[in-house]
Amino acid sequence: MVGPTDGRAPEAAARKPARERILETAYGLFARRGIRDVGVDEIIAHSGVAKATFYRHFPSKEALVLAYMDRWYQVREDAIEEAIAHAHNPDDAILAAFTVLDDWFSRGAAEVNTFLHVVIEFGPGHLVGRAAMRHLTDIRERLCALAEAAGLEDPVGFAWSFHILTKGAMVASIEGDQRAAARARKLARALIDLHRPAAPGRRAQAREDDKRQIELRRREKANQN
Repeated sequence: MVGPTDGRAPEAAARKPARERILETAYGLFARRGIRDVGVDEIIAHSGVAKATFYRHFPSKEALVLAYMDRWYQVREDAIEEAIAHAHNPDDAILAAFTVLDDWFSRGAAEVNTFLHVVIEFGPGHLVGRAAMRHLTDIRERLCALAEAAGLEDPVGFAWSFHILTKGAMVASIEGDQRAAARARKLARALIDLHRPAAPGRRAQAREDDKRQIELRRREKANQN
């Protein structure tokens, strides 16, 4: 993964450009402790740059946080795209995210839950929270494209449901379940089957949904009368 896990720039990294040292330091600190708990002065001290140098590259802590999230998204995307490239079929391509998550969970990679932490810390109304939400949207759009390539029905709905499984696995990993990705992967396979064209389970679910809608409309009419 990118960035030192302890938030300190190793001696070998001292020759790296200042901006990269700052970003790598922030990557490790933010991932482990969250954004609000880490101050600019601590990042400056650990990265070994002058305060003026820091602000020349990042005019505010907010600007650094946005760069950190962009970096995390790219690291995650690169890992998943590599797993997709080695998939043997469209179903495995869809499930590639769990291959990556399983590896990260088993290694205790702190940054795996970054976007969830950011949304919880700042909320969707904050600039940083909105940036995290945009990245989450990008992830769902990629899932939707994979679902379309696999010929699944309702790829948008599939992407939302699949994303629930990945986010649930992340929360379970925080609780200490290192097999969270493997458990969620089994559920994801069932979700794929449910979205296959003319799948019996999907037809049955649609019938149940229709019944609920009919009953709901019946009650609404009764209340109006």
